[in-house]
Amino acid sequence: MKKLLLLFVLTLLAISMGAAEKQSIRINTDNIDLILQVSPKNRLYQVYLGEKLNSTADFNHFNWNSYPGSDGAYGLRGREAYPGSGGEDMFEPALAITHADGNQSTYLYYKNSTQKAVPGGTETIIQLADDKYAVQVTLHYVAYMKENVIKTWSEIKHNEKSSIMLWRYASGMFYFNSSKYFLTNYHSDWAREGQPAVQQLQFGKKIVDTKLGTRAAEQSEPFFEIGFDQPAQENQGRVMLGTIGWTGNFSFTFEIDNVNCLRVIPAINSYASNYKLKAGETFKTPEFIFTLSGNGTGQASRNLQNWARRYQLWNGEGNRMTLLNNWENTAFDFTQETLALLMKDAKELGVDMFLLDDGWFGNKYPRKDDRAGLGDWEPTRTKLPGGIPALTKAAETAGLKFGLWIEPEMVNPKSELYEKHKNWVIELPNRETYYYRHQLVLDLSNPEVQDYVFSIVDRLMTENPSIVYFKWDCNSPITNIYSPYQKANQGNLYIEYVRGLYKVLDRIQAKYPKLEMMLCSGGGGRCDYQALKYYGEFWPSDDTDPYERLYIQYSMSKFFPSKALAAHVTNWNRRTSIKFRTDVASMCKLGFDLDLKTMKPEDYKFTQDAVTNWNRLKNVILDGELYRLISPYETHHMAVNYVSQDKKKTVLFAYDLHPRYSEPQQAVRLQGLDANCTYTVKEINLMPNTTSALHCNGQRYTGDYLMKVGLMVLSAYEGASRVLELTAE
Repeated sequence: MKKLLLLFVLTLLAISMGAAEKQSIRINTDNIDLILQVSPKNRLYQVYLGEKLNSTADFNHFNWNSYPGSDGAYGLRGREAYPGSGGEDMFEPALAITHADGNQSTYLYYKNSTQKAVPGGTETIIQLADDKYAVQVTLHYVAYMKENVIKTWSEIKHNEKSSIMLWRYASGMFYFNSSKYFLTNYHSDWAREGQPAVQQLQFGKKIVDTKLGTRAAEQSEPFFEIGFDQPAQENQGRVMLGTIGWTGNFSFTFEIDNVNCLRVIPAINSYASNYKLKAGETFKTPEFIFTLSGNGTGQASRNLQNWARRYQLWNGEGNRMTLLNNWENTAFDFTQETLALLMKDAKELGVDMFLLDDGWFGNKYPRKDDRAGLGDWEPTRTKLPGGIPALTKAAETAGLKFGLWIEPEMVNPKSELYEKHKNWVIELPNRETYYYRHQLVLDLSNPEVQDYVFSIVDRLMTENPSIVYFKWDCNSPITNIYSPYQKANQGNLYIEYVRGLYKVLDRIQAKYPKLEMMLCSGGGGRCDYQALKYYGEFWPSDDTDPYERLYIQYSMSKFFPSKALAAHVTNWNRRTSIKFRTDVASMCKLGFDLDLKTMKPEDYKFTQDAVTNWNRLKNVILDGELYRLISPYETHHMAVNYVSQDKKKTVLFAYDLHPRYSEPQQAVRLQGLDANCTYTVKEINLMPNTTSALHCNGQRYTGDYLMKVGLMVLSAYEGASRVLELTAE
């Protein structure tokens, strides 16, 4: 009996010691915990992802036996941090390899982990390796403490005797437990970007992906929301926001398994991309960026926006320039003289820069429409006899900066470049060529093409060092999908194209670190955070109808700071007032693209005053915290307010879209203010010789009142807008 009792005690002690000795890896921010643990069989599993735990002692309470599986007695099948194919988990893998001997199974075992400080947080680096094949995987997690954002990617390498084939290569895998899951993904088309689609996820897989090659977005956008237990709400409930940094084909897989666990798998889309990886080479996946919030989408958005400005967006804490673009005014029809006159108009308007758009290049095949000239980046002598130097001189004389449109990744078949270098073009050798917008895509997987594309910018900057800005366009997806350079490795094309683009951008940034660029791609086709390491802003849509822009900007604001969203005042939808169009664009990085000379004097004076107001308040609008107050998707109105980081200044934008007849109006309750401060309200962006009709104009209110009671600023007038500046005493 004593022996049995002693054996029982020793068994309990062993179990207790085993629990105490669980090896946990904690990846955490101020409010989020991601906890990984090494199993008895040396496999790595996610045991928790959610609100931050107060005590590390609680980590030992995660019980292997609580998860059905096959690692140990029960194990954690389906919760492996980075599962390979061909194993005991029958769901979607993070990694799938055909090894040099044809075997398609991969088992990854934990080797070691380290942590190091990085700007804003901590990077955790975890080494995994297969025990039968010379394959190693390194997982990277960067946790940004204050912003509550986690960024993750993986690196895959091997030393097998010959090349291996990668056919799944996720940036990571994440697991969630909830009663229900509601996905909001965003779909689009030209001029219809950022359209939300909400659905409850059920057992099985939902895949959101693109196959466009040169861009992340068109049919689908590279970001999503997940609401746990309920659809994502703005100011309450548990939500996840996620986005991938990849300027090409992406894939989000959302899979609910047999025990109602949700797996989220962000990755490059492996469509037509079985990647041949040579021995000794490293395959790096894109960064997946996500945040969690227990207080709805609004807080999650502010997490991402603050993180982006501080750590990801090019010059994220720096200045942005207002501009006048010539495209909506002149299109292809301009001369050196007409452009010089437009520059004088821009100076009178009060903007910082003049941007020359498409149509300035090509001589053998002059760029008079979109059918010729792409690839031949020499100024058209008949239009611009003085070349770009004459334009930069005219801008300097006018007291402006100068920017230029380019589309360096593309070529028209009607061009000297195509005639000389057909082997630089992605084009099928044995089928009829399909032309998207009368153009083809240069093969950036080819180092010679990379050199050429870099030389376009380098030569323009060398000859015209006063250029401060490029609008970098990309109007075509990859069509006629065949790379003369890749030859038998066509599965590498989509991936090496994007990597080739990054190599070009790295070289540009290294040589011209202060050069500002706009990311444009047939409208909002490029809007990912890897590209935004090189570009200070992106063009959300070619649709500048102010009504439609409110919907687009509302969606984009969930994932990107206003500093990254370029918005121009144009003549799209002339039925709307210049005030309404300008107020809509003033929510973001302000620009103009219209004929100033045809404007009524009072409209012109209004735009001048609006530019002055925007410049005075741009630090609040571009660097403040955004609160979405009223959704255009749920009402006939929209309202947002920006609050400066010190809470001393607030800007409220309120819009009436298409209100119903005699629709009763509710007060707009602001958010993010200091409840104990008193704010003076002033309506700005008023038309000349008019005064505010708002009762609140000139009044003083506590922040507490403004957030709990609010202001009557909406109306039943279609296309009306109001901008209020609130200043703390």
